[in-house]
Amino acid sequence: MFDRRHFLGSVAACALAFSALAGSPAAAADPILIRFSHVVAPDTPKGKGADKFKELAEKYTNGAVKVDVYPNSQLYKDKEELEALQLGAVQMLAPSLAKFGPLGIKDFEVFDLPFMFPSYDALHKVTYGPIGKELLDKLGSKGIQGLAFWDNGFKIMSANSKLYTPDDFLGLKMRIQSSKVLEAEMNALGAVPQVMAFSEVYQGLQTGVVDGTENPPSNMYTQKMHEVQKFATLSNHGYLGYAVIVNKKFWDELPDDVRGNLDKAMKESTEYANSIAKEENEKALQAMKDAGTTEFHELTDDERAQWKKVLLPVHEEMASRIGEDLIKQVQAETGAASN
Repeated sequence: MFDRRHFLGSVAACALAFSALAGSPAAAADPILIRFSHVVAPDTPKGKGADKFKELAEKYTNGAVKVDVYPNSQLYKDKEELEALQLGAVQMLAPSLAKFGPLGIKDFEVFDLPFMFPSYDALHKVTYGPIGKELLDKLGSKGIQGLAFWDNGFKIMSANSKLYTPDDFLGLKMRIQSSKVLEAEMNALGAVPQVMAFSEVYQGLQTGVVDGTENPPSNMYTQKMHEVQKFATLSNHGYLGYAVIVNKKFWDELPDDVRGNLDKAMKESTEYANSIAKEENEKALQAMKDAGTTEFHELTDDERAQWKKVLLPVHEEMASRIGEDLIKQVQAETGAASN
């Protein structure tokens, strides 16, 4: 059971200890420490992006900054990490875009809408464009500085039964990350959405607590979900990406030259992470096919049309939550309204 009071007390203690250390004369000559925490494996697009940022940040600051990367929920699980960042116990995260809803910033949930992004090119019109910048800027009011968007990829559905048409989802317990949009998506399919921390999904699938889930192939493979899922459908129905964020107070108090070099490192590591995302997912998918534990299905045109008929109304259903104008802006950029 998650004890929030105990967690916040522990985080606050860590934050105070770090602040005391950073402000002590003995620590003045020490490198500036950035703890970069994330919940996925090192050999995923996000994991490799985090390691690339570490390499470049330390290089461009000539050792004035030291980046410690903590993958696989070593420090914090999904629902803990944002509070830890706001309290200063960790300096950098790359949470999935669904995580900002509980902070009261629901705009990011536009990325969870099904069939919103038909391709990486369409997606990047948003994440690299003015819409993306406006979204990152909205985090400032929560003590968070948004730096960049990192891709993982497009999601596939998996379960221990075939998922060819929406009717196949009826009554299945499907794991989702905490997101009202993903909840609406599963409800539209007739499934029962089950919120579960990413680090707990393998065990949940193995023990039958949940029947299936959705993930890009890289996450499914590196967490060995294919070992406990008999079927998967290459639906590419939704996108999973991340916002790289830092504690705003920490960021604003950095020396200008250090912050400038970290901006440079972030820009280059973003280009790297996003350039490898598609390739990493293709390699993971092939590795799972080679393992032979999961049967993969490519949707026919008729099946895809059935999925869209059921799922596209979620856009309208979520308009009052996310913002009708924002949804229309993104649809116009990506062509989703006509897909």
